[in-house]
Formats: sequence, structure tokens, C-alpha cells
Amino acid sequence: MSTPPARRALLARGSWSETTRIAEVLRRETVGGALLLVATVAALVWANLDGASYAALRDTVVGPEALHLDLSLGTWAADGLLAVFFFVVGLELKREFVAGDLRDPRRAALPILAAVGGMVAPALVFVAVNLGTGGDALRGWAIPTATDIAFALAVLAVVGRHLPTALRTFLLTLAVVDDLLAVTVIAVFYTSDLSWWPLLGALVPIGLFALLVQRRIWSWWLLVPLAVAAWVLVHESGVHATVAGVLLGFTVPVVRSRAAGGPEAGPGLAEHLEHLVRPLSAGFAVPVFAFFASGVTIGGAAGLRDSLADPVALGIVAGLVLGKTVGVLGTTYAVSRFTRADLDPDLRWLDVLGVSVLAGIGFTVSLLIGELAFGQGSARDDHVKVAVLTGSLVAGLLAGLLLRSRDRAYRRIEEADRVDLDADGIPDAYQRDS
Repeated sequence: MSTPPARRALLARGSWSETTRIAEVLRRETVGGALLLVATVAALVWANLDGASYAALRDTVVGPEALHLDLSLGTWAADGLLAVFFFVVGLELKREFVAGDLRDPRRAALPILAAVGGMVAPALVFVAVNLGTGGDALRGWAIPTATDIAFALAVLAVVGRHLPTALRTFLLTLAVVDDLLAVTVIAVFYTSDLSWWPLLGALVPIGLFALLVQRRIWSWWLLVPLAVAAWVLVHESGVHATVAGVLLGFTVPVVRSRAAGGPEAGPGLAEHLEHLVRPLSAGFAVPVFAFFASGVTIGGAAGLRDSLADPVALGIVAGLVLGKTVGVLGTTYAVSRFTRADLDPDLRWLDVLGVSVLAGIGFTVSLLIGELAFGQGSARDDHVKVAVLTGSLVAGLLAGLLLRSRDRAYRRIEEADRVDLDADGIPDAYQRDS
């Protein structure tokens, strides 16, 4: 009589190297989240004190007209600076699946499926709320599908410092995959006029960029002009220019070559570039975009009620708060229910619920999709901003309460692991798991 195969553990403890890397990412994203919050508050205060001067700054046009790059500052932030953010997303995603714990398909499957579920459910909630509304309301179906990495990880770092690293890795990977899917949605569903020749032409600088980085040539005076050329051509094609950032990130090698000593010799080029570019992304690119994207004149309590009375706004709030929770938690439970996998014994489903609610913080990419769906500066775009801010705030507060209550329960486990150290400084629990 054969013994049935053992059941896998969902969200099991990862490797020690992954644990330390995720802790470092959380520290950096906490700073980025704080800057993002400051930029958002500054934009809201300015827009409500002197909306005309704020709009004048946002709509100031700069850039060469001959290259069709005479864009407003708001557009430069959305198309240009966010390309830097998505370059980091591409690097992060590739590193996770090539050299991280998620190179194991069994570990990678859950956050990928959860990201898909976390996009489908909010879209369905939004459509259900706006079905029969008429007009262009359904163009906003993708707005509540994105999770903001900086804000979500910042909240997790503040309220969940003792939560298991597996939860943090799950949220980080889910958010990164979520952003990749969002870029795909933008390219497919929010590209109206497509010019094939510039798009095909973009393959040339992207190919040269890939050739250089694959040969470990990373001189900035070679790579930056190629990246800019790729961005310009993708922008000219009609596809949102942030797609160029993701494609360039995917070309960068993660593992060191044998000539450079192989993986044992240290981090590869992708990790080096991530360390260089992430501060620019988190410390400048994303906060500046948030400043130009989140400034909306609310008009007091009455204005807030009017904005949230719009079915589009209601669909966004419901999608972020309810849809994300149902999508992420429901997909995770379905994987556990219909495969040979159980939740890791060290975790509780309440932990997964907290992370699922936290995934409802949709800010950067949600605001971007809102502008693409309804047009920057339109009345409905203002309603979108109010809804994204409201839904993200509600999701963040609910998740904070849930995860804070669980954080205390894990503090004792973390302290036990710290005591259980060898001379090598690595907790024995990680060595037993390896």
C-alpha cells in the first residue's frame, strides 16, 4: 500500500537570504511610503487652498515639440517618472523568479494566482456597481485592480514588524505581479492609437540595452541614452511609455556569469541596478507623480459626498476594499482547498485576511489608470482621485487594525528565533528548514 504524498505548506518560511533581503526592501519602502504620503498631502492642501495655481503648475508644458514631447509636467510625471518605477518593478520581478525563493514554481504559483484573483474580483465588483450606468463609466473597470507597493509595504513595516517574512514576501511578490499585470492592461486596453513603426523601432535600443547588460557592460553613458531612446519610441507608438521600463528591467541578468565567479561571488547586475535606481524611484519619481496626480479640489464634506455619489467612485471604493480582499483571500483559500496544500502551521487565516485587505491600497497605478480612462483634469477624473484616496485609506486602516493585533502574537516567536542562534548568526529554524 503506497503512502499518499505529503501535503505542502502554503506561505512557509523562506530562506534566510530571502528573509534578510525582504527586511531591507521593507526599510527602504517605509521611507518611500513616507515621502509618498507627504507628496499626497501637499498636493491635496495646495489644490484645496489655491486650485488654480496648482492646476497651472501641473499643466505647464515643457519639452521639444519637434519630437512630440511637448508634454505637461503632470504627463511627464505619469509617462516619464513612472517608467523608472516600472523599471524597478521589472528588476524585482525577474530577480524573484530567477534567483529568489519564487524560482520554485510551487512557491511562485500562489502569489501569481492571488495577484490574478486580486485583479479579477475588484474589476467584477466595479462592473457590477456600474452596470447599466451608461456613458463611459465602464472604462474605469481596471482602476481598483492595482496594489500600491510603496504604501502597502510601508503600512506593513509600521504595524507588522514581527509578522512572518513569508507574509511580507507574499505581499511584495503579489504587488509586483499585480503591477506587471496592470501594465499589460494599460498596453492592451488603454492604447487607442497604435503606431507600429515606432513600436518596432523601440526594439532596436531595447535589444542593444539587453546586449550590453548581458555582457555586464553597465556604463551609465551607454545605458541611459538607450533607455531614453526606447522610452521615446514606445511613447511615440501610442503604447503607454511605462511599458518600456518593464521591458528594459526584464533584460537585465540576475545571476553572475561564470567569468565573474557565478552566483557564489555575490549579487548580479539586476540587484546592483536595483540598489542604484530604487532610491530614485521611491524617493523622487513616485512622490512627484503622486504630487501631480492626487491634487483634487474636494470642496469640503459636501464635495466629498458628491464625488462618492458617482457610481464610478463607489465602484472603485468597493473594488479596493471588498474586491481585493475577496480576490486575494478567496484565491489563497481555493489553492488550499483544491490542491494538496495547507496553510503553514505557523500562520493563521486571519493573517492572510489582513494582507488581503492591505492589498486594497491602490494608489500610484490606480491614479494612472484613472487618468487614462477619463482624461486628466476631467470631472470624473476628480471623482476617481477622491475614490482612490478614500478606498486606499479605508483599506489601510482596516488592515492596520487586523495586522497590529496579529503582530503581538508573533513577537514571541521572533524573540525565540533570535535566542536560537549559532555562531554564524543565522537562526537555527532557517537551517533546519533548508
